[in-house]
Amino acid sequence: MHESLAPAPSTLRELRESGHVHRTVKAEIRENLLARLRSGEPRFPGIVGFDDSVLPHLERALIAGHDLVLLGERGQGKTRLIRTVAGLLDEWTPVVKGCEINDHPYAPVCVRCRRLAAAHGDDLPVSWRHRDDRYGEKLATPDTSVGDLIGDVDPIKIAEGRTLGDPETVHYGLVPRTNRGVFSVNELPDLAERIQVSLLNVLEERDIQVRGYNLRLPLDILLIASANPEDYTNRGRIITPLKDRFGAEIRTHYPRTIADELVLILQEAGLRELGADLPDHLVEIIARFTRLVRESSAVDARSGVSARFSIAAAETAAASAVRRAALAGEERAVARVCDLPGVVHTLRGKVEFEVSEEGREVEVLAHLLRRATAETFRGSLGGTDLSALLARFSEGAQVESGESVPATELLRRIGRVDGLARIMSALGMGEGDESPGHAAAALEFALEGLYLMRRLSKDELAGGGVYRT
Repeated sequence: MHESLAPAPSTLRELRESGHVHRTVKAEIRENLLARLRSGEPRFPGIVGFDDSVLPHLERALIAGHDLVLLGERGQGKTRLIRTVAGLLDEWTPVVKGCEINDHPYAPVCVRCRRLAAAHGDDLPVSWRHRDDRYGEKLATPDTSVGDLIGDVDPIKIAEGRTLGDPETVHYGLVPRTNRGVFSVNELPDLAERIQVSLLNVLEERDIQVRGYNLRLPLDILLIASANPEDYTNRGRIITPLKDRFGAEIRTHYPRTIADELVLILQEAGLRELGADLPDHLVEIIARFTRLVRESSAVDARSGVSARFSIAAAETAAASAVRRAALAGEERAVARVCDLPGVVHTLRGKVEFEVSEEGREVEVLAHLLRRATAETFRGSLGGTDLSALLARFSEGAQVESGESVPATELLRRIGRVDGLARIMSALGMGEGDESPGHAAAALEFALEGLYLMRRLSKDELAGGGVYRT
């Protein structure tokens, strides 16, 4: 649903009487961006970690009216960022009713709309287009054709009796159909070089050419492309004249801080839909795990590790908790440390490893997950007194835990622990987190941390392990 109803004017006369002013797409975006900058409103909602790096460059490019290329490894939010740019358009804009390329009633450019304007004058029918409908996108693939992007002759219109050469026999492609909007070409280097040539006129002369037709359609469009820097700079698959026509080149990056990584995971992972609680310390483990994988010498750095890796990890851990709750009849699904190892097997296909690490993928990821858990333990419970928990093992006691062990059963096996409230408080579990699931999650994390700090031993079992002295 659109935020509001379309404006009332339905003819050119009513549009003029309403005081409407025609602005180009780039002028719309510039003025709306400047208005948000002055008011302090969010300019690019949902974009995390780019405030002091990417966004200033993007804002300068948009104010300058530049078409631009976003360069970055996979999963850095390039497409998400491009889509938010369309949110800077006016909410509604008038178009000639029925126009395939969204001509403005004040300045129609296609043959059909010019003919209608001449015939109807001030009674030219007007309709309204929402900004959500003014965004076009094409994933560049080697089989993309000029017809897909720009247009081609429509044989059906020829068969209907129109003559070859009549401009109205042209079937417009995606770019002209996004006229007076924002168009994105994702992974531009994958577009065949001979097809890239078709975009030269769009970027410089701002028009399109279709086969041998005497057709010039001045387009009003903001063109944004995305590319992987490996393709862009090393293989040189974007032709030089096209690179020269983009006004700005902006590098994106993965979240640079743990805090940004945490915000991104909580914002994007579908935890509410799953109906599971993912305690903060587990989200932090996943965030640290993702960063360690990105920094690992065993991983191909040129490929990158997508933000989708951490998002999928959070959803997988939450799904494990939901599965356990269903099997055990628990009312509330709360994820625990034992739900994390399954992430390794699920997500190893998302990581490109160096050739020398072939066959060791699971081992490498499992090691990095243990490191992430240890770092999180030191940061959250490193200064907390866990002597009461250690005392439970002073006489040779053992505690078995695992992804199939319900929270109440784990708490029964551990027994009463003095200082449990202090442990939960240190992990950020406050009011509303007093369920057995949260208590079990806190204690199991403490046990795993003590094991990783070599203050307890652990016998690994399928789906869990046995903690002992």
